[in-house]
Amino acid sequence: MEQEFAGRTVVVTGGSRGMGRELVHAFAARGAAVVVASRKLDACEAVAAEVTEQYGVRALPVAFNASSWADCDELVETVYGELGRVDVLVNNAGLSPHYPSLAEVSEALFDKVIAVNLRGPFRLTAAIGTRMAADEGGSIVNIGSIEAIRPGEHALPYAAAKAGLHVLTEGFARAFGPKVRVNTVQPGAFLTDISDNWMPGLREQMEANVALGRCAEPAEIVGSVLFFASSSSSSYATGALLRLDGGWR
Repeated sequence: MEQEFAGRTVVVTGGSRGMGRELVHAFAARGAAVVVASRKLDACEAVAAEVTEQYGVRALPVAFNASSWADCDELVETVYGELGRVDVLVNNAGLSPHYPSLAEVSEALFDKVIAVNLRGPFRLTAAIGTRMAADEGGSIVNIGSIEAIRPGEHALPYAAAKAGLHVLTEGFARAFGPKVRVNTVQPGAFLTDISDNWMPGLREQMEANVALGRCAEPAEIVGSVLFFASSSSSSYATGALLRLDGGWR
């Protein structure tokens, strides 16, 4: 496989499982040093060991809670202290807890969802983007959701946070241009280990809502992130939002 990201450092939040793990493997396979940032250090260490053994790249596991402002700052200091630079940041960490009804959404649940899906990406992008802009530049890729424009009652706080991520995408693109590009991939339903725990019938329900009639495979999402991360492939793309939802109705 072409070593497209050799010599580059890529930070992936929520990198220990699901789409984050898929992204860590994809960047490592293309030569990048990868930072696996997620809540459980042992899970991060396991993924870091996988990619080091499989691809021979450096992998730095970091315990990180996206809802914590302090953890965002500590992640930045750790990465720059250990690796000296960040070329690509992928804001992938996300959270959408179930709730019985809209009236029963608690203040704590609402605040947690906003903190993980919006506040964390804001702080990380502000801190890393500022350093990128002062150095050689870089690319920041946000992982959004179709919920941001097709919200359902089962995930309204999450949908609101992801809609806010669209605003941050364009705002940061303007703030940090021309050296830093900021873009968002907006997936629909996709299949990873997390989807194995979906409620019975949920997959069939979602697949009935898309023109392609199926959920996405991880590689179908990963490719778009690699596209935005690569300065050679997407050098004129910033502030952009790419729907990748199979034609969600």
